[in-house]
Amino acid sequence: MRRAPRDTPEPIIALIDVVFFLLVFFLLVGRFDATAPFEVLPAESAAGEEMPGGGLTISVARDGRLALDAEPLAPEALAERIAAELDAAPATLIRLNAHRDAELRHVLPLVSQIEGLGARHVVLIVTPGEVP
Repeated sequence: MRRAPRDTPEPIIALIDVVFFLLVFFLLVGRFDATAPFEVLPAESAAGEEMPGGGLTISVARDGRLALDAEPLAPEALAERIAAELDAAPATLIRLNAHRDAELRHVLPLVSQIEGLGARHVVLIVTPGEVP
């Protein structure tokens, strides 16, 4: 007695394997971040080097309070003092020491303002984190 021929099942398992392989391949090869339409070279940090002497040190507290060389100042007074210093010596080094929990809304406008006043050398003071 002969059996009736059965329909051959579709090779769906092989298709699923191929789809997952392609998915993993494109996840590994693809980039999730937006790339700039031009060359961008990130800033370099210098760990373990001596901090250059002289210049001004601006401190930014966690809540946005400002100080210039350990003297608390209002933002307007700080800008006046920096402008006067840069008028006298345009190559003055300015260090920016912000609290690690200070919000960027306190720090970034300050950097822009310092640059607008004509500062040529601004150093951001950071503490290197632990290497995992």
